[in-house]
Amino acid sequence: MAKKTIHIMNTAFRDGFQSVYGARVLTEDFLPAVKACVEAGQTHFEAGGGARFQAPFFYCNESAFDMMDRFRETVGPDANLQTLGRGINVVGLDSQSRDIIDLHAKMFAKHGITTIRNFDALNDVNNLIDSANSIKAHGLNHEVVVTMMELPPGCTGAHDVEFYQKTLQGILDSGMAFDSVCFKDASGTSTPKKVFETIQMARKMLPSETKLVFHSHETAGVGTVGYIAAIKAGADQVDCSMAPASGGTCQPDVATLWHALRGEDYELDVDIDKMMHAETVFKDCMADYMLPPEAKAVEPMIPWSPMPGGALTANTQMMRDNNIMDKYEDCIHAMGEVVRRGGFGTSVTPVSQFYFQQAFNNVMFGPWEKIADGYGKMVLGYFGKTPCTPDPEIVKLASEKLELEPTTENPVDINDRDPNKGVDAARKMLQESSIEETEENIFIAATCKQKGIDFLLGKSEINGVRKGASKPAADASAGGDGAYTVTVDGKKFAVEVKGDKATVNGKAYSIDVADGVETASADGAHESADSTVVKAQMPGKVMKLSVNVGDHVNEGDVLMIMEAMKMEVEIKSPATGTVSSVSVNVGDQATGGQELASIN
Repeated sequence: MAKKTIHIMNTAFRDGFQSVYGARVLTEDFLPAVKACVEAGQTHFEAGGGARFQAPFFYCNESAFDMMDRFRETVGPDANLQTLGRGINVVGLDSQSRDIIDLHAKMFAKHGITTIRNFDALNDVNNLIDSANSIKAHGLNHEVVVTMMELPPGCTGAHDVEFYQKTLQGILDSGMAFDSVCFKDASGTSTPKKVFETIQMARKMLPSETKLVFHSHETAGVGTVGYIAAIKAGADQVDCSMAPASGGTCQPDVATLWHALRGEDYELDVDIDKMMHAETVFKDCMADYMLPPEAKAVEPMIPWSPMPGGALTANTQMMRDNNIMDKYEDCIHAMGEVVRRGGFGTSVTPVSQFYFQQAFNNVMFGPWEKIADGYGKMVLGYFGKTPCTPDPEIVKLASEKLELEPTTENPVDINDRDPNKGVDAARKMLQESSIEETEENIFIAATCKQKGIDFLLGKSEINGVRKGASKPAADASAGGDGAYTVTVDGKKFAVEVKGDKATVNGKAYSIDVADGVETASADGAHESADSTVVKAQMPGKVMKLSVNVGDHVNEGDVLMIMEAMKMEVEIKSPATGTVSSVSVNVGDQATGGQELASIN
């Protein structure tokens, strides 16, 4: 009997990058590996979307549209290039209005994309309809998604086969057009038995010609076993990656799955010898990038969290940026309660980030003292309907702290009338900064906000790209040019000095060193003994200063906005008085407890 051929989509250059490097990879560095995969006969690649849209702007000082264009040039006109879309959130954490949802499909079609995989983390079918219509209207293939995970032990109410059957039936009943169906488990926690029964159920519900796809990660250690279960239940495609961006937080390696299927009645549509050569090229491409140890490990705690692979390393990279990696284990442990009380949205972006942000807040500020904006809006209904009703106590807290009433209204209708969202709002941002109003720039402004504007103005720089971290530091005497590890109050900083430039944790500064000690100049008025000092509650980057020295402020006025862990945090005045000093500038990375300003 002839073996059934299982199709493979190569996820190394999108999900692989997100799951290992926090999506922070420079385009020029990986294109040789893409070319090697083409020479190996591969024709289906995940080429962007998800975190690989914002990350090039935020960290790499590159345009994601330019990256997609170069990807298409490398693979040729006939390859199937696929991106990941988050339903009404398109490629960001925030939800969008209908005109931006449509612009997403239009711009991705223009920049070489063939297929968009379209998912909603809440499995709210209403959140898929507008994006589905736009994807098809602009001539793209639409792969609709049911998102999966395993509930933390002891929890029930969603994420069983019956729940997925109901979701798939809702997709069919909606009448939306689609070309394939994917069951996506970003945390890799679904048990093999449930995977088998879910794919078997879907195979019976869908027309026989419908391509059925299963996607998972190895984070919990059952990804490859889940793939075999899906294949035996009737899946036509599974997603595989390549080393070094495979296994652990990533998809199973194509070689691992090829080996696991030896002797079975299935074969992969790859030339394994040529793919292993492509892996060698890929390893060479990524040799200078830091490989976080947690990216290659199976994490036994994930079924209790559950943290998806792509979010796990993205968050650990941000924690490294802020020198708070020591809080990681506490945050993972805190996620279990956040998931249980939040309504069981699937732990995949953006909901996975909402879960982690709330767990982070619970660790840093005390349990439920501070409600993360995304998590609070989710439990209040502003992202759609959660699979289960969130804990009423948490809903009440979120309503009070965010000063928002719960809603059951369609979030896209809310967004359509929001003056801060949509094409007109994005166009206004461009006009205020004298930036050309192209459709690409409108979409960048809408989805990347101020960071997108900064990129378009040429104010961005490469930051947080851990390239070269694996190289040994150059020999140098203390105080001269070279590379150093500087420890301050127990926190380590990577410092490279060359002439009048110093790079600290990837950020460049101009420096001047002189013999002797001069009295440091102060920015602002002299502080009196009764000054109120404003300190950073946690590490973060200063995004905006709202006051100057000498300004009068009232208690509760916003002094500045900091960003940490993809959250914007307002720093408010603790007293009424006059601003006597401002100790930071826009772009500065502040440490926890650092003085930011003072009020007399």
